[in-house]
Amino acid sequence: MRNPRSILFAGLALAAPIALADEPPAWCEAERSMLVGHQQLTSADRFARAGEAYFSPDGRWIVFQAVAPAATGGPATNDYSIYLARLTTADEKAGVVCTGFGVPAQAKPLAITEITLLTPPEAASTCAWFNPREPWMVIFGSTMSPPAEQAPAGFQRGTSTYAWKFPRETEIMQFPLGRVHRELKKNNPAIPEFTPPRRGSGPTPVFTRDGYDAECSYSPDGRHLLYTHADPETRDADIWVFDTVALRHTPLVERPGYDGGAFFSPDGKAICYRSDVKGNDLLQVFVATLDFDDAGATKGVKAEFQVTDNDAVNWAPFWHPSGEFLVYTTSEQGHDNYEIYSVEAPVGASAGKVPALLRRKRITHAPGFDGLPALSADGTLMMWTSQRGGAAPGEERASSQLWIARVADLRP
Repeated sequence: MRNPRSILFAGLALAAPIALADEPPAWCEAERSMLVGHQQLTSADRFARAGEAYFSPDGRWIVFQAVAPAATGGPATNDYSIYLARLTTADEKAGVVCTGFGVPAQAKPLAITEITLLTPPEAASTCAWFNPREPWMVIFGSTMSPPAEQAPAGFQRGTSTYAWKFPRETEIMQFPLGRVHRELKKNNPAIPEFTPPRRGSGPTPVFTRDGYDAECSYSPDGRHLLYTHADPETRDADIWVFDTVALRHTPLVERPGYDGGAFFSPDGKAICYRSDVKGNDLLQVFVATLDFDDAGATKGVKAEFQVTDNDAVNWAPFWHPSGEFLVYTTSEQGHDNYEIYSVEAPVGASAGKVPALLRRKRITHAPGFDGLPALSADGTLMMWTSQRGGAAPGEERASSQLWIARVADLRP
């Protein structure tokens, strides 16, 4: 196996600034009350496409999935790799869009550096996440070798060309990041020592099960690991949780049709997720409160609440740090123009509200795809995947790339 740490892009990664006309894009004005200081973090000259990025607990690093351009100039692979990058600030204003739209004068533009490939280039990998208890440890789903070519799509909307596969050999892997640990320990000597993996070694499985295991994330205390497990025979995907203390797997959402993409609420008492509950390929967003035993182990779902109920595809829900609302992706504006919305979470004071009564608000307003939103732990930044960057020379449409903006107000 090729050393997954062997590929490092050094230097400052500032995406090429968008060529603006005399007036800023219309979406600047449409989004200014919610997002300001938009910036493109990745671009097509480095990645054929990039997306689904998440912040480290301290906001200094991000993990994301991307497809590198084909080395020979031919078509890029369809499989994603996992990358690590440092989120930092730049002295230049290159790449900043929507300037003057509420961006603090002292705010420097953001950029990513030290971009490092964490997975073997030939593997199919997805959905990385930082361990909150050991923030120098990253988890992700990966086949770690070329996936079986005959693997069919795990979920696909009707005749859409977009689909994601459920390779049977996908396992949840973990990978310690030595430089992240060194940086954390320098700032906090109380952080325990750890022995870096020997040179040339790669990620190791958190656990091993037959069938697709991916779409993983941790509870805020790092005890419970949420993941999607697809039965190796039926390929039906459900949401499970792995208790890292009791070493026990427990199903949380089991029913016919796809269920996945789950995240714990900030207080660890609930989860959000997407589900093909009607079996019509139109995903809906749900929230469920969890039941725990006296030892703190998850017993299962206590109550489930539906958040969306429409004729659109609704997916990639993510909690705001307040726990009061979610941001998510929807095709309400059409399948060629996915947008990000915020919606009141039906928990706490809003518990039991039906979808029609939940407050919601459209966040993004650019043509093309906007989705997979993620918020920093302090709620000041939103990172997402977008096609608003403009098409590369010779291409008909823009590729999906990572964007980031400072949060003004996302509340629905």
